[in-house]
Amino acid sequence: MTKTARKKNARGAADWPSALTPEEVEELLRRLAAANPEPKSELYWTNPYTLLVAVVLSAQSTDKGVNKVTKELFRLADTPEKMLALGEERLREIIRSIGLYPTKAKNIIGLSKVLLEKHGGAVPRSREALEELPGVGRKTANVVLNVAFGEPTIAVDTHIFRVANRTGLAPGRTPLEVERNLMKVVPEEYRLHVHHWLILHGRYVCKARKPECERCIICDLCKWEEKRCAQAGT
Repeated sequence: MTKTARKKNARGAADWPSALTPEEVEELLRRLAAANPEPKSELYWTNPYTLLVAVVLSAQSTDKGVNKVTKELFRLADTPEKMLALGEERLREIIRSIGLYPTKAKNIIGLSKVLLEKHGGAVPRSREALEELPGVGRKTANVVLNVAFGEPTIAVDTHIFRVANRTGLAPGRTPLEVERNLMKVVPEEYRLHVHHWLILHGRYVCKARKPECERCIICDLCKWEEKRCAQAGT
């Protein structure tokens, strides 16, 4: 961070975990918001329980692949009771096309039992309670809290991790570090939707192997593009 950037940062450089100035962060988020004011999850879901199941299924799988099986699955079982009645063997057959399906089927049956035993069949609205469910980690819990309950959480997946580091928005060595840095630098009014903006930007523009910088709306703010242009001598 330059001396000028440090001066602009009212919170102090040590508390500003971003390669961008506060003004640049604001502008980056403003552009993403203008392009997609009401972003939505691309997973198919009908209630908090089906969202939870869909997110568990999406680990190391694409949303498109998950959606191919969940419409049929949720027609048969959209509550913990119905999922237990469906049974693990039948569940495995339905989700067979998804990676790691045996483990995911076991976890879905397990979390359905816990929801009934401890939460009256409802999906809890706390990260701690969610993380106690089989197959549910911090990222899954954050997605459920954000999408189902409108909590300003940020679930750092591979797309968000890449975009946050490439752009300089919130660099970090681990997903948790990136999450914490994002929560520090993203103004409160953007926190509810920043999760979706960064995922969609990473999925469709700032791709892992070949980012499409020529059509990126935040390209001029991006530290990765700045570095790339400097290396090319442009």
